Amino acid sequence: MRRSTAAAVGTLTGAALIVGVRLSVSAPAAPVAAPPAVDLAGSGQDASTPGKKPGKKPSGSESSEDSKEESSEGAAGGSGMKDGVYKGSAVKNPYGTVQVSIKIEEGKITAADATYPTTADSATINPPAVGALNESTVKAQSAEVDAVSGATFTSESYAKSLQAAIDQANA
Repeated sequence: MRRSTAAAVGTLTGAALIVGVRLSVSAPAAPVAAPPAVDLAGSGQDASTPGKKPGKKPSGSESSEDSKEESSEGAAGGSGMKDGVYKGSAVKNPYGTVQVSIKIEEGKITAADATYPTTADSATINPPAVGALNESTVKAQSAEVDAVSGATFTSESYAKSLQAAIDQANA
């Protein structure tokens, strides 16, 4: 009799704990939308289309100095990259897709941005990782950027997409 009473009390206690835990668990947070792609050119044009430098004078009022600058546009610094905004290919990883856009001015990378997954753990991991990768890109002026600890898949995808954007700028 004592054993059956103890078993019944144990079973009821366990069931009550399970129900209590399930009732106290809140619903998962709504997924966070990916940040919008940044228009690096500031012109509203497609990121894969090379853009002109802002502030150019109309062609009828160019001085000989302006003509030189325009003819050497994109080849400055010997990097071979043409001025404009370029979007790399979208690279998938187990957590989502990363796509990098770069802005080239006077043959140098002046800005970088990326679209990336922002669901589940990616919402806390990717924003600071991509920010660090963007800064590294401008400093390195190449796709030779160090991976960010804790964001290995994002770092690898970023580097591949960045290289594709640089290849477009060199074409």
